[in-house]
Amino acid sequence: MRRTRYRRYLIWTFWISLLFTIGFSYYYMERIVPDHLSIVLDQEETLQFPLPFRFTLQSGSEEVALGNGSDIPSDQITITPEQAFSLYGKSEGSYLLGLDFLGIRLKEIQVDVVDMRYAIPCGAPVGIYLKSDGVMVIGTGELINEEGLSVEPAAGLLKSGDYIESINGVALETKEELAEAVAKLKDKEARLLVRRGADRVEVSLRPITTQDGENKLGVWVRSDTQGIGTVTYLDLNGRFGALGHGISDTDTGELVETSDGNLYDTQIVGVEKGSVGNPGVMSGVIYYGPSTLLGKVETNTEEGIFGTVNTRFMQTISSEPLQIGYRQDIRKGPALLRSGVSGEIRDYAIEIEKIDYSTSHTNKSLVIRVTDPDLLELTGGIVQGMVSCYNMDNAENAHSTGLFRCLSSASAQAEWGDGVLCVSPH
Repeated sequence: MRRTRYRRYLIWTFWISLLFTIGFSYYYMERIVPDHLSIVLDQEETLQFPLPFRFTLQSGSEEVALGNGSDIPSDQITITPEQAFSLYGKSEGSYLLGLDFLGIRLKEIQVDVVDMRYAIPCGAPVGIYLKSDGVMVIGTGELINEEGLSVEPAAGLLKSGDYIESINGVALETKEELAEAVAKLKDKEARLLVRRGADRVEVSLRPITTQDGENKLGVWVRSDTQGIGTVTYLDLNGRFGALGHGISDTDTGELVETSDGNLYDTQIVGVEKGSVGNPGVMSGVIYYGPSTLLGKVETNTEEGIFGTVNTRFMQTISSEPLQIGYRQDIRKGPALLRSGVSGEIRDYAIEIEKIDYSTSHTNKSLVIRVTDPDLLELTGGIVQGMVSCYNMDNAENAHSTGLFRCLSSASAQAEWGDGVLCVSPH
């Protein structure tokens, strides 16, 4: 009887331990092992994952060869915490690696084999102007009609984050156009074509004539947004990436869906220092006009804004192109942060203290500490509107290795942690 109980105890202990080990390994893999890797075509990349146990790595295609100095075939190797291994891409494209433990697939890693690319680090502050794709609804409100009664005609019909595309069949681009169209309706109904997420719905509203004789829908709207940010990089064709995070509406908190936008000259006039719980912010003047135009904004994404600069902007950048580094190239240690927050573009010393290789956060991958006394005196650390950054293995080989943490393709996604750029090309 006791033997039976003891045997059951051992069996349960074994399975619980196994499940715990697998669960812990899965969680650890998600945090430590990258979801995506990029390697250069016909160039061997050496990697090492800080794994707690022995794992098996399998290549799903003969176009990506694995190696670790053993005689194991190139499509499967055993990797250990102490042992580095290599990847070699034979053809451009996207391929999969499988990471197994005890025969159980814990993770799949996408490997992108790409041509070697270069980019120019910038750190230049610019003024940003974006037009929303349609008239954005901020919220609804009450109106006082001619009889002195409080009414809210748009309540339950329009929602914060909606985009009004047309009124009675007439396309809209600005809030002024919407106001003019409503003013002309008198007692007629307003048929609004509204974009709500991925859907389009038709909403019918009857304007209210207020005590001042104006027709109104009782809707707070916005059709553009502006601010100051930093251009992070340029590729060799003049395409830029900036901010490292999307531009969201201050009232709705939603990413602004844009039709187009521009970059303009700006002048930094002040810095509100950052502190614990307060990131601080740059303030400045934006100079709008044809003669101050610097480029066109084409997309606003969770990872930043992207577009093309003009010749005026290109002439202000004197930095040399650097070879692009990828997510797996990031290392803890000294790095440089490039910013024009002081009025001139220069590099500041920082320390990369933590790296998150997972993609659970699309725009936060690093924890850094500012060590440069000049930047600490100027900003108190990182403030909103900064920065570009490139990492180095050590100070002596920074320029020879050219490990610039930047992106140059439209499919790439920039990720930031407290204002520092790292990479997630997918």
